[in-house]
Amino acid sequence: MKRSAKGRVIPDVCVVTGTGTEVGKTWVTSALIGALQADGVPVIARKPVQSFDVDGGPTDADVLAGALGIEAHEVCPLHRWYEVPMAPPMAAEALGLPPLSLDELVAELSLPEVGLVFVEGVGGPRSPLTDDADTVDLAEALDARMVLLVADAGLGTINAVLLAVAALEKWDTIVFLNRFEPGNDLHRRNLEWLREAESLSPITSVKELSHQVQRRNPQRKAM
Repeated sequence: MKRSAKGRVIPDVCVVTGTGTEVGKTWVTSALIGALQADGVPVIARKPVQSFDVDGGPTDADVLAGALGIEAHEVCPLHRWYEVPMAPPMAAEALGLPPLSLDELVAELSLPEVGLVFVEGVGGPRSPLTDDADTVDLAEALDARMVLLVADAGLGTINAVLLAVAALEKWDTIVFLNRFEPGNDLHRRNLEWLREAESLSPITSVKELSHQVQRRNPQRKAM
């Protein structure tokens, strides 16, 4: 937990993003929440805006809320649920809604004064979040302590990870290779390349991810 120069409490924020859509960042965050809670770490999650296919199953807010045992509208305000599978500013336009601004989304976030807060963006770091911002701008606006970058373990991940990490160079970024299978030769080679040729330290298990998050962001355990 940090305090501003004026003494205002600033929660410890970890912004969650992916190398693109459908890499599983919400499911990884959900599993991570469970692991942290099992260790007694106070944690909450927020999704400032979401756009989705109404026939696509649970929304990101539903999944995160389920992990936390709260209502989905506490994760993402209901008026920021856009039932069109496009980037949020495009979805808003398609639905005839007003343009989105980053200031509006940040002002609507209800953040606790204790614990670790995961704030999930949309798509990748540079995917449009609002008409004037992306997830990189969101991390800047929230003074994020760290970023969790979720990537697929398969073909194409090296390029995707390097481009995303470059966009997130201001932050302590944890790279998580989702759906990693130790027996898969490509997955293993991708992991080794990122570690040995690119000097990154990707994580492949939620247990280790939980340990790394706690190591980077020590929190007093819940009483």
